[in-house]
Amino acid sequence: MNANGGHRRRVLHHSRAVGHDPRDPPREPDTAADDRPAAIDVSVLIPILNEGAYLDMTVPAMLEQDFEGRIEFLFMDGGSSDDSRAIVERFAAGDPRIRLLENPARRTPHGLNIGLRHASGEFAARMDAHTLYPACYVRDGVQRLRRGDVAWVSGPQLAVGDGIWSRRIALALSTKLGTGGARFRHQQSSELEVDSGFTGIWSIDSLRAHGGWDEGWPNDQDFELAARIRREGGRIVCLPSMAASYIPRASLKALGRQYARYGHYRVKTARRHPHSFRRSQALPPVLALTTTAALAAPGALRRTAQVALAAYGASLLAATVPALRRARFRDVVWLPLVLATMHMTYGFGFLAGCARFGPPLAGLLAPARRRARER
Repeated sequence: MNANGGHRRRVLHHSRAVGHDPRDPPREPDTAADDRPAAIDVSVLIPILNEGAYLDMTVPAMLEQDFEGRIEFLFMDGGSSDDSRAIVERFAAGDPRIRLLENPARRTPHGLNIGLRHASGEFAARMDAHTLYPACYVRDGVQRLRRGDVAWVSGPQLAVGDGIWSRRIALALSTKLGTGGARFRHQQSSELEVDSGFTGIWSIDSLRAHGGWDEGWPNDQDFELAARIRREGGRIVCLPSMAASYIPRASLKALGRQYARYGHYRVKTARRHPHSFRRSQALPPVLALTTTAALAAPGALRRTAQVALAAYGASLLAATVPALRRARFRDVVWLPLVLATMHMTYGFGFLAGCARFGPPLAGLLAPARRRARER
């Protein structure tokens, strides 16, 4: 049945058999299998909190999935103070597949788990409210999962700006210095195995067997889930056809808060899952320490740190050169500042995480151990 159809009505067929004695006990209604509401194939989980600026643009793309099965869309609202709830309710009035659930904890993993508990589907898809998903997203992900050799299917996360600073941040996220070594942030020509995915699709049974999302991770929860799945032998793949257009934050301040949280909880993830730590994730805290040394270290150490910081500044300027061929100069000129904001806030967030959770020593050593094994 087409995914855009409403729920079929349950029709009760009462017995009208000739010769039925009215004094007999009433018979149970004979509900034909074809008249029961069809099972849900995919439950789409969408946590929201003050996403009113994006929902009128992103929800229609979610609802237009080209999928032959039945889909339900579960929006978990964390107490939005803008018009997010009203927008979802407006869409729900015209589409019975939409349900709005409460997320009193207000945090993403709690909302995802609430959605998971209410989900009726065989598969679960996570979608972000500030991302545009292609019409084939659910179809291609489910088809790939049904082959049985992977645990998680997602697509590339391609930044597309909406507004002045969002556009500049998207430009930064398209550079090598802005992706942080994350392979899923590049468009590929073929399927790619990755260590973590951007949102994605899973079997409901697999997600529930893994306990869903860990609510101790307000940020980095997908990376932490990926580490658990991979530790148990599950494979995560990224399909080019499932590329989603992610809309970045709309200001440097919001970007800085986002990346500080990323760095903070990356420490916690690396402590629990040392094998998940990538070498590129150690560079921002090294940069933060170098910046501190360039300002406050004594003598020769300060001068060495200043030279290193100057080299970093040169690398930021070099990153603007290829960007000039595909973006306006008035956006490219801000690229060093955007990249520095991402790197510095992640780095200092990482150091704050070390102070809170303890340094992830095993994680820091994991890349070297992997290289030694590969030799």
